[in-house]
Amino acid sequence: MSITATELRAHLGKYLLLAAFEDIYITQNGKVVARLTSPFQDKLDIVDSLYGSISGTITPEEAKDERLD
Repeated sequence: MSITATELRAHLGKYLLLAAFEDIYITQNGKVVARLTSPFQDKLDIVDSLYGSISGTITPEEAKDERLD
């Protein structure tokens, strides 16, 4: 789910409850600036969500360099 920062401020309690079940992405000026998530999310779920986010043709060094740019 994606919401604006203004919406989060207006209905914080609602989104705190929803964060237990799904990630909530907070946007400001059309860009994602934060993610509200449960601290109890299974670590395997996190790994699964990240799988495939980096191409199989990139080396770890190239990924590091890209991240630092």
